[in-house]
Amino acid sequence: MKYLPVLIISFFLLQCQPRKEQPAAISLDLRSTADSLTLFGEGVISTPLYERDLAISPGGNELIYTLGDYKQNKRCLVVVKQQDGKWTKGEILNISGKYQDIEPFYSPGGNRLYFASNRPIYNDSTRQDYNIWYSDRANGSWTEPVALDSVINTRGDEFYPSLSRKGNLYFTATREDGMGREDIFMSEFIDGKFRTPVPLPEEINTPLFEFNAYIDPDEDLIIFSSFGRPDGLGGGDLYISRKNDSGKWTKSENLGPGINSDKLDYCPFIDWNSGNLYFTSERFTPGSGQIKNIDSIRELSNSPLNGFGNIYRIGLDQL
Repeated sequence: MKYLPVLIISFFLLQCQPRKEQPAAISLDLRSTADSLTLFGEGVISTPLYERDLAISPGGNELIYTLGDYKQNKRCLVVVKQQDGKWTKGEILNISGKYQDIEPFYSPGGNRLYFASNRPIYNDSTRQDYNIWYSDRANGSWTEPVALDSVINTRGDEFYPSLSRKGNLYFTATREDGMGREDIFMSEFIDGKFRTPVPLPEEINTPLFEFNAYIDPDEDLIIFSSFGRPDGLGGGDLYISRKNDSGKWTKSENLGPGINSDKLDYCPFIDWNSGNLYFTSERFTPGSGQIKNIDSIRELSNSPLNGFGNIYRIGLDQL
């Protein structure tokens, strides 16, 4: 009994110690297939700020997207994780926040992350063009990013990396051997190296703008954005092409008004686990009737549908 007072004091001291707060849980559904076009994660992922470029890990327990201010003067990568069966509030990725980091893409195994960034490259502090980088997952964090070599990264901009199961890289660039103002290129991954990129054929690239392509793991399907085509609906539409039986790309087709709007629609990503196509859109809801007071303007401006980027999803069976 002589130890009882000590035990009582120890108990109360332990109770007074600050408790480690558990990460706040958020509501997020990555398992179901959307039966119609749906704003994804309203108030959680899609907010009044500018969201774009969603990537979901192969295991389905993590996602990364680009978050920017209203005018995208500052953009960074945000990670949202599933812990103990619950989704936790997003955080700035440990390798992001200083430079303009955009357009994440997981490797097939999920332990390498590719993205585009304007951070200085090749020890040249004067460089501010966008290039493609990668970071590896280690001990629950991401390592210092490494730039792909100069066969990929030029003094022009390289955007939107997307990789197949073989490791072949698809990306956006403007180059002399391209077909238009902006084109989609592919670099084969052979013997551990990316080879000289080549533009995709005229079934996909045109003299106009083609950009931000998602390639499926087997390289049989590609979804990308294009601007300026005669069948376009507005500020940039999503198009799709598939390979035929002889392995050639078919003429790309507009995904139509059920998906595209008269605003910019871009940054496609397919989550094959849930069967959903995700993409970014600048469509908005202008409201109806006359604006009668300042509060009405404030309410419209502070809603997710204020004309800045949001992320949408739709089931592949609806395409």
